[in-house]
Amino acid sequence: MATCGTILNELVQTGEILDLGPDESSGGRPASRYQFNADYASLIGLIIRTERGIHSITHARANLNGEILEQHTREYEVINVQTIEQLLDDLLGRYHNVQAVGIGIPGVAHNGQIGICDVAELAGQPLVHILQQRYEGLQMIIQNDMNLTVYGLYHEQNYEEDSNFAVLTFSENHYAGAGFIIGGRLLSGNSFFSGEVSYLPFGISREEQLRQLGTPQGIHTLVVHTIVSIIAIINPAALVITGGAIAPSMLGQIEQDCRQQIPSEHMPQLLIQQDTRHEYLTGLITMTLESLTYHVQLIERN
Repeated sequence: MATCGTILNELVQTGEILDLGPDESSGGRPASRYQFNADYASLIGLIIRTERGIHSITHARANLNGEILEQHTREYEVINVQTIEQLLDDLLGRYHNVQAVGIGIPGVAHNGQIGICDVAELAGQPLVHILQQRYEGLQMIIQNDMNLTVYGLYHEQNYEEDSNFAVLTFSENHYAGAGFIIGGRLLSGNSFFSGEVSYLPFGISREEQLRQLGTPQGIHTLVVHTIVSIIAIINPAALVITGGAIAPSMLGQIEQDCRQQIPSEHMPQLLIQQDTRHEYLTGLITMTLESLTYHVQLIERN
């Protein structure tokens, strides 16, 4: 009890927990009540987008419970490393208790280095290394937009921890992307290339693939081909199709054509959800919060 009391007093002094005073007495000595202080520190999430030629960054500030305290979107002519630094300078100047920054990008990120990216000025940039040198003491993560979206959707749906889950997105004038949860864990791949489903062997050039994505019949064919491939490889319990190029009215025919190639007992639940901005942000905030915890996991081996 003395040890616990000492630790609690230290946490109260630092402000990490709040002393709520004694509880109501039930006959004996009243218990002391404490509460985790979610506002002791905060984190910032940046979502970088490029849609229909418009570049934007959505920034959000959240507390340690993952609750969004502020959210705003700005449009830019160009987004590069300097753009991100200027935005963070502004945000960190306003909020002095930020402990972590998470960044979502429309591209591939590996060990803090951006690879293929829809924002050309960011491709090939070691963004995390640059930002960590500029902002010492801040935890920095960067992650692919599809991985964050699937992470957010998965957590909000409360699937079984060992479930397989997939998200597939078809946006206008962009190649398809996907994100996967395998056995309850996000699948990134050996070189963080997992989910780049536009590289599936469709039997056509990438230029022709992009052209077909602009026609109703072409996109239907590519969607079915991609879904069948995903089912055969990871056998998900559910698959969510997202993106502005997909309409809810397409679901029935997509499912029917998939069932012609996949036995019914192996078909996942198929859903169409065009707007996943909330789930994307949820995934980013959740993953950024997790970056503040110890990088140690206990894995039970069968």
